Amino acid sequence: MSSYSQSRSSSPSQQPSSASSQEDPKLLLGAEDQRKRKRMISNRESARRSRMRKQQRLDDLLAQAAQLRAENERISVRIGVTSQRLVGLDGGNAVLRAQVAELSDRLRSLGSVLRFVEEFSGVAVDVPEMPEDPLLRPWQLPGPAPYPVMASDVFGF
Repeated sequence: MSSYSQSRSSSPSQQPSSASSQEDPKLLLGAEDQRKRKRMISNRESARRSRMRKQQRLDDLLAQAAQLRAENERISVRIGVTSQRLVGLDGGNAVLRAQVAELSDRLRSLGSVLRFVEEFSGVAVDVPEMPEDPLLRPWQLPGPAPYPVMASDVFGF
């Protein structure tokens, strides 16, 4: 036998792996099992990373929900304060409207008295006509509003 044939027959490990895997089914099954194990390990690692990402997303959403609840509470408090201010201003406006109505009635009465005195005394008294007060009907004011009302004025932003 030649040295080439001896070395070929004495060292089967030097033969191409495809030939050995075709000849030895145990090696083929071992390689498939090893690939399955690697894939299973890879899948487990991927699932673990996916669970970690899902947990991180849940934690982020819970933190965001807590932050939004806190902001909602702050806004609710500000709305309450603004509502109380509005009630106070409405009350003050109602008092002022009542005072304007009372003073307007007094002025009309005084004008009537002056006209009566003028008629019976013969003394000319200048009694100006009392114009209707546009402040009693602010929605009918001529021209633009004195200043625009902004949300920041109402809510204090």
